[in-house]
Amino acid sequence: MPAQALAQSADAGRDLGRETLGPNDGWAAADAGTTGGAAADAAHVFTVRTRSQLAAALDGGSATPKIIYVHGTIDANSDPAGKPLSCADYATDGYATDAYLAAYDPLTWAGKPSGAQEEARLASAAKQAERVELKVGSNTTIVGTGRAVLKGGSLQVKNADNVIIRNLELRDAYDCFPYWQPNTGGLGDWKTSYDNIWLTGATHVWIDHITASDKGHPDAAEPTWFGRNYLRHDGLLDITTGSDLVTVSWSRFADHDKAILIGNSDSATGDRGRLRVTLHHNAFTGTVQRAPRVRFGQVHLYNNAYTVPAGTEYRYSWGIGTESAVYAENNSFTTPGDVEAADLVKSWNGTALHQTGTEFNGYPVDLLAINNSYNSGSETDLTGDVGWTPTLHTTVTGARQAAADIAAHAGAGKA
Repeated sequence: MPAQALAQSADAGRDLGRETLGPNDGWAAADAGTTGGAAADAAHVFTVRTRSQLAAALDGGSATPKIIYVHGTIDANSDPAGKPLSCADYATDGYATDAYLAAYDPLTWAGKPSGAQEEARLASAAKQAERVELKVGSNTTIVGTGRAVLKGGSLQVKNADNVIIRNLELRDAYDCFPYWQPNTGGLGDWKTSYDNIWLTGATHVWIDHITASDKGHPDAAEPTWFGRNYLRHDGLLDITTGSDLVTVSWSRFADHDKAILIGNSDSATGDRGRLRVTLHHNAFTGTVQRAPRVRFGQVHLYNNAYTVPAGTEYRYSWGIGTESAVYAENNSFTTPGDVEAADLVKSWNGTALHQTGTEFNGYPVDLLAINNSYNSGSETDLTGDVGWTPTLHTTVTGARQAAADIAAHAGAGKA
């Protein structure tokens, strides 16, 4: 559907909850397409304003066709009466951050954390997970009305089929209880548990006009412990464990480290033939890496816009991983002078990347040639033959036109 049509107000006669993915609009249009909860009867159409109402409408991830209209701001960190919950409310069994840090300082503790404080952390984390993890079942549409926000929650589409999530801001999936994992990258690192949206074993999913960020608690403002940033957030959107036939369109991903992961393990050979994902007309602003990082999947990236603000951390945008087949067309990048075109792509055991029509700071570039010339870190150069050509897509415009369309029409509140 054209951006201009999507930008029209729902009160002009449209019902976003009953809308389905258009034909040919990316991988989620394959086979029978994606209709979400469009067939829901009147008894399964809900307007929700609180975490409790949202959880009740989701019905534990049931497959009954349902449409859920989210109104206003919902804080997932709240009790059944709507009272906000803090990290202190979840802490149990004597867990305390200072005590955890003292117990597992790598200067005095070798190996993975274990014992009383780790057990207390696990128990505390389970209490938070019970509140913030929200299971989305098959045949479900979740749509924001106006400028709707889900704060602190993690929408989890697990082993479900035919799901639509639209017009919703997902903000600050904040983990109160990060855990220390030694020796990651040779230094150890802090690991967190929640993605704003997590698809695992999910099929036929359309994510459209969302805005996802860490707004409220940026990781850059967190302290450094054991020489590493005390991270509170995981991914904005993870698509893993055999998920397939996904379209992500007209959305904004902002101010975050790891934006989108497609395929979670080099050893997950069961993902072969799956992880087919289309990303189009999305804005990535201030994302450090994984926009996306891909393993195994056939991924079509077209008409996306990437912006690296001056003075922010940046590592790469496209991660070309094991057996990935990324087909990139007409994407634009805007960066400060300290970011070069060779920085945009990183190979993680990948072998191929098809890219055409890329613009870098307003000029056409061949990222494949540049990446191979400057050495991506892979032992071999990337080839341009990814073994497939996309057939399911909307109109592919020039990168410059796409960037203008995205600036005007992408993100929550603009569907």
